[in-house]
Amino acid sequence: MRTVIVFESMYGATEKVARAIADGMSGSVGAEVVNVDDAPADLTGVELLVVGGPTHVHGLSRAATRKSAAEQVDYPMRSRTGLREWLGSLGSLPHGLAFAAFDTRIDKPRLFTGAASLGAVKRLSRLGGRAVAPAESFFVGTDPVDAGPEPGELARAQAWGAALGASVRRTVS
Repeated sequence: MRTVIVFESMYGATEKVARAIADGMSGSVGAEVVNVDDAPADLTGVELLVVGGPTHVHGLSRAATRKSAAEQVDYPMRSRTGLREWLGSLGSLPHGLAFAAFDTRIDKPRLFTGAASLGAVKRLSRLGGRAVAPAESFFVGTDPVDAGPEPGELARAQAWGAALGASVRRTVS
């Protein structure tokens, strides 16, 4: 089963979460982890697509929010483009492609922060994909700006990946 995890990451926290999800999936399915900058335009042959990115201003990042994020630190961002642009470039997905989405955000009620994963789910559904899990959020610290995942979040991401991989494996087998 070919699984691709596409991530957008500004400071590295979302990339760490994506890799933890892949580690969790390794017991049931293998997963290729890809920066959105290098994400494939053609998803033919992919059986499970997992996408994740940081929550910016209640949703998926935009060029302006990425620019603002870049101005907060003195090193290059991990992703130059965003999930919003990549998803917009796809046109359509292979019929019924299974997908799941996650985001990283601060640990506050979703009402106040939004969740990038919800926007990704809407876009992937419109492109013909089939959600196989509810959107998930993983929490990151903000002090300092690039504090990374909160304690316990990488273990939770790994567990989410394991459950997702096992669930999808059962439905494909």
